[in-house]
Amino acid sequence: MRAAALIALVLAAGAAGAAHADAVDTLRDFVRDVKSGRAAFTQTVTSVDGAKKKVSSGSFEFQRPNRFRFAYAKPFEQLIVADGAKVWIYDADLNQASSRKLAQALGSTPAALLAGGSLDADFTLKAESPQGGLDWALATPKAADGSFKSMKVGFKGKELAAVEIVDNFGQRSLLQFSGFAANAAIAPEQFRFTPPAGADVVEQ
Repeated sequence: MRAAALIALVLAAGAAGAAHADAVDTLRDFVRDVKSGRAAFTQTVTSVDGAKKKVSSGSFEFQRPNRFRFAYAKPFEQLIVADGAKVWIYDADLNQASSRKLAQALGSTPAALLAGGSLDADFTLKAESPQGGLDWALATPKAADGSFKSMKVGFKGKELAAVEIVDNFGQRSLLQFSGFAANAAIAPEQFRFTPPAGADVVEQ
């Protein structure tokens, strides 16, 4: 599963100063209590040397367990849907769809948190210092063979505001959210995907 798709699937919160421990506590509370949500997002992927940046944007929805939807609108259309059993990626320009079993796509990844993974079993948690007007929590995967090196999640108050991931190659991906709606009612069909007629389909 692409690193870009994994970024926004972690939800957390934090506090500053002497209340640093609350950052991790709020992360646990958020993962436990927020069962669904939607937001707009802007994603910035920065190369290892910091010289190159790619920016994309779209909308994001999820419902626990095991369902989420990313609809990228700019600079090109791409759809990523988890339907509870599989994760589908569809590139509209190529009319090409691929899928993987959910368990294979998630593993010890940020997506596993959204799907109901165990925070303390799979991640080492630590509160970070406030930065950019946000409070941050750091989650480092315990598994040595994970798909990313570290993940930070930023909140403004109780509202999800950003997720930043550094992958194993040093590439940095930042997802910034706006208009996050916690526990929003989302139609079941948003988490279903049927390849369009004539699409090239690859299933793994």
